Amino acid sequence: MSEGGRALRIQVLIGFMCVALVVYFFFLGRLAWAFITSGSGAAVGFGLALMVLPLIGVWVMVSTLQAGLAHQRLARLARERGMELDVSDLPRMPSGRIQRDAADALFATVKDELEQDPDNWLRWYRLARAYDYAGDRPRAREAMKKAVELQEAE
Repeated sequence: MSEGGRALRIQVLIGFMCVALVVYFFFLGRLAWAFITSGSGAAVGFGLALMVLPLIGVWVMVSTLQAGLAHQRLARLARERGMELDVSDLPRMPSGRIQRDAADALFATVKDELEQDPDNWLRWYRLARAYDYAGDRPRAREAMKKAVELQEAE
């Protein structure tokens, strides 16, 4: 499958999931409203508590989409500048994941680059990608967050 076809399929899937969540939040909100308007004290309390869930869900969905779009923007900018990590030659396991030793070596190289230029968003972006390839998702998210902040401040 081509890279463009895969990207389109992912975007359609994300769009479908967002629409499904909005419909779910709508029905959850209607159910909460029915409890609130029932007049029973316990039902009103339950309805108010239930009303919070769609609000939290919308906030999570919007913030996740914003982060995803920001990460895609950084990936495009890095690619345009020829700074995307090239992992095509790295050895892979049967699952397709990069072998741990190769990912660790890539990480060490990228970390050295960052230490030389710590205020460069591209270096933080590359570090986030290296963390991801090494399997450290929490640190990858933190590094990507820093990359987004630095790029937006540019």
